[in-house]
This record gives sequence, structure tokens and C-alpha cells, in this order.
Amino acid sequence: MTERGTDPQTTGAGGTRRVARVVLLDPDDRILLMHGHEPDDPADTWWFTPGGGLEGEETREQAALRELAEETGITDVELGPVLWKRYCSFPFDGRRWDQDEWYYLARTRGTGPVPGPQALTELETRSLAGLRWWTSAELSAARETVYPTRLAELLHRLLDEGPPSAPVVLAPEIV
Repeated sequence: MTERGTDPQTTGAGGTRRVARVVLLDPDDRILLMHGHEPDDPADTWWFTPGGGLEGEETREQAALRELAEETGITDVELGPVLWKRYCSFPFDGRRWDQDEWYYLARTRGTGPVPGPQALTELETRSLAGLRWWTSAELSAARETVYPTRLAELLHRLLDEGPPSAPVVLAPEIV
């Protein structure tokens, strides 16, 4: 689930967790972000895109759609191309998480309230504070922590130029 944590899932070489994330845009080009926090410190917060680790033999596309449905209740989406790829490593819930993340573009026709989480793990329940649609301008002006850290710039470029012809490899983020 969270940018900085979730239950362990299928990992690749070296224990790196394979993750699918969703850059979900509504018809007004707002992006849906989740608000997370350290389970034992609700003051340590950040915003991030929906997504999480692959389960079993599922593909990243399947994981992206499953995680989006579980974390937001949104199922009526058109999954697009992989926009960005990145490696990140961070502490969360008393351990270090190493992740290989792929960010998929997705569109929804809905503009109303998000249905909300449908199937959270115990750790996700303890670390998720909510969901919110953000305009590009709101994201650019945000003083809160957002992952990936260049998301405002990346979203602005996506909205101006459209999806890249091939996934952009982002600089690793080690926290």
C-alpha cells in the first residue's frame, strides 16, 4: 500500500519488493493521492499514489488495478502506459523497505467523492489517513511531503506533454 510501507509481498532479486502504483487522473486532470503516516507516529505524514506490492504470479498491471480497487474502491478506470520507474528505500513500521516501483497512468470518468478503501491490511488500516483529489496547482503549492518527491513537476509535464514514449527512470529515493 503506502509509499513508505505495507505488508511484505512478492520480492525480486536482493529482497527488493516489486510494486505497481497508479497515477489516477479524473476528467478535470486532478490526481488522487493517499494520506499516510507512520503507524506509531500519526504526526509523521506524507501523500502518495495508490498502489502496492505484487501478489503471487500477478502482473504489475493486475496489481495496479487490484491495489487501486482495494485502497480506493475505484474500479471503473482505463489503465494506460507505465509513466515512470524508480527504486526507493525507506524506513517504515520498524523496518527498511526496498522497492522497485512502476507508475501507471489511469483515467477515471468519475469526479465525485472517492468510495474509499475496500480491503486494507492491518498495517494499512493503522497507517492510512485518507484520500484526496489534487489539482496540479495545489500539488505544486503543497508544503506537505509527497512521494515521489518530484510528483508536482512530473504531473505538470504529463499534463502538458502527455505520456512519455517510454517509461522515464526517476532518480532513486533513499530516505
